[in-house]
Amino acid sequence: MYSRNIVIITIQVPGQWVLTFVSMASAMFMVFRSIVMVVGIDPVYQAQQCCRSCKTCWCHCWLERSVRCLLPYVVSNQMSEWYVFGILQQGERSRVTPQTDVSWVSESGRIDCFILLGPSPAQVFSQYAQLTGYQALPPMFSLGYHQCRWSYEDEEDVKSVDAGFDLHAIPYDVFWLDIDHTEGKRYFTWDSKHFPSPVDLQRHLQTKKRKLVVISDPHFKADPEWPLFCEARDGDHFVRSRDCRVYHGTCWPGDSCYLDFSSSRTRSWYSRQFLLANYKGSTESLFVWNDMNEPSVFSEPEKTMPKDAIHCGGWEHRELHNLYGFFQHLATFEGLLTRSGGLERPFVLSRSFFAGSQRLGAIWTGDSVATWDYLKISIPMLLSLSVTGIHFCGADVGGFWRDPDPELLVRWYQAGALQPFFRGHSDKRSMRREPWLFGDVVTSAVRAAVQQRYCLLPYWYTVFHQAHTSAMPPIRPLWVEFPKETETFTVDNQYMIGSALLVCPVTDPGVTEVKVLLPGSDELWYDVSSGEPHSGGRTLALPVTLESVPVFQRGGTLVPRRGGCSSCTADLQLLPFTLTVALDRKGFADGELYLDDGHSFSYRDKKEFCIRHFTIKAGRLTSRQGLDVCDLFFHQTYVCITSRFEPKQSMLTITDLDLDIHTDWEIII
Repeated sequence: MYSRNIVIITIQVPGQWVLTFVSMASAMFMVFRSIVMVVGIDPVYQAQQCCRSCKTCWCHCWLERSVRCLLPYVVSNQMSEWYVFGILQQGERSRVTPQTDVSWVSESGRIDCFILLGPSPAQVFSQYAQLTGYQALPPMFSLGYHQCRWSYEDEEDVKSVDAGFDLHAIPYDVFWLDIDHTEGKRYFTWDSKHFPSPVDLQRHLQTKKRKLVVISDPHFKADPEWPLFCEARDGDHFVRSRDCRVYHGTCWPGDSCYLDFSSSRTRSWYSRQFLLANYKGSTESLFVWNDMNEPSVFSEPEKTMPKDAIHCGGWEHRELHNLYGFFQHLATFEGLLTRSGGLERPFVLSRSFFAGSQRLGAIWTGDSVATWDYLKISIPMLLSLSVTGIHFCGADVGGFWRDPDPELLVRWYQAGALQPFFRGHSDKRSMRREPWLFGDVVTSAVRAAVQQRYCLLPYWYTVFHQAHTSAMPPIRPLWVEFPKETETFTVDNQYMIGSALLVCPVTDPGVTEVKVLLPGSDELWYDVSSGEPHSGGRTLALPVTLESVPVFQRGGTLVPRRGGCSSCTADLQLLPFTLTVALDRKGFADGELYLDDGHSFSYRDKKEFCIRHFTIKAGRLTSRQGLDVCDLFFHQTYVCITSRFEPKQSMLTITDLDLDIHTDWEIII
């Protein structure tokens, strides 16, 4: 039991904020002056709406509309200045009020308050990344589409679904297996009846240049006949109860024990289990999904570990709870990194996370419901995560629980294709979700959405490289690009991908028209589907069909794409590039393309990468090396061409150019 001698110390900065510190329990109270907007306080809240509310920042398993994380992070705008207040602490209570005061109370530890002065949003993001780390550059395959379900029945089921994607010309890159692929819910094993040949299954997918992901949760089945459990128990790798005995709780395997990831020794032991010699049936094309790592404990009143459970060093769980999932994510990342000898980029998805998790991989919003409300709220949730540094994020396409109707499924695929992490997932008690099971209309619409995603992958990869180097979010609220336009502050149903594309996913049923805010009175916005230009500084009523979703390219930008169709990201590399140029009012546009091998750390360790900078000005489109790169040599090429101009759409189409993307060249129009 804790003995608490509460001492309260209050420090007040006149006209600014008040800091209150309490021994054992800590609190902080802030008052913003001349506030216009507060964002990022919690992904559950609508991203830019400020309303009185109280929220316990404590990782849970079963929470309505909640991601499993703690990332208290506030960005405030005072028209000309941007601030971020990052509170890295466990077990806090948060309140957001129309009076623009924000307070935190933690029942343990101390509050570390970092005030990052910006002044611009981009500078705030960079300063926060310097504090917590930059987004890891993901392997290219992980930006493709992921197919998941709890659970696929057996190896033949996997092969059948895999073949279905090829038959219906829907690209995908990664197949996922939930817990039922294991032997009796024992992680690092395979069900001998339903998955007797896991290596052959992975090789089958690998022949198509696809990957397999399997689940690995933090609990171990308490089975004294299971050697790995005995090794963990005998090595003192489990969390203990307050009586110092190994803690037991209930999760998917039944009676379970939980690994103590706060211990570096346990993390190293867990990481070693991913070595090919230890993880029988695994190959280099196997990647990992960390779920239930809040941690989830079905048998406890709060559905998580008791606060007085004991971790390494005598720390109580109340002190480390919100770091638990981060530490498992870290151990898994290090395991995959070690497996490749430090050469290949790991891919790990985690449900629970903390500040700094962006260095380790992807995050998703947890189990959602197949309703329009959940589709709608996924957008502000992901935008909130993005401005708090968690850039590789997504929501389950189609919703996890229950059954989506055909229209909802199509709209969710269209939205997911325009979000960083793109995965379809569903509960075992819901209907099968393969798109072709919903008929030709749905299949065609889903195919178009997924193919659009793959065509845009050069641009996605480029904006992820920018996140990796500058901390600019790949998806960002409109106010990030237009921080002085107050009408953007309350918009959370549309957003930017990079600085070039504005998207507005359709999130309501039966609509035939969508209203889209086109910010910037001096801006031009081009409808990507028609090429038609529209002036900014107004709200546009845009007709939509089931097959369409509003996407606009900003005037003055250039977006690299891949032309044609492919079955996966690896095949995409064989297709030519397409450059979509949208001129501003002065006839100028520029853009960037980042290239590397898409899977290794050679871009970092050997400087094997390429950045091309494209500019069009005064009728000349040029390609130049954006950064000096070792061991790459370029020669200038000048190309004079003829073209076709469509005056109604102000669209110039240039085709059949045989240019090397790695060389400098100039096109005179």
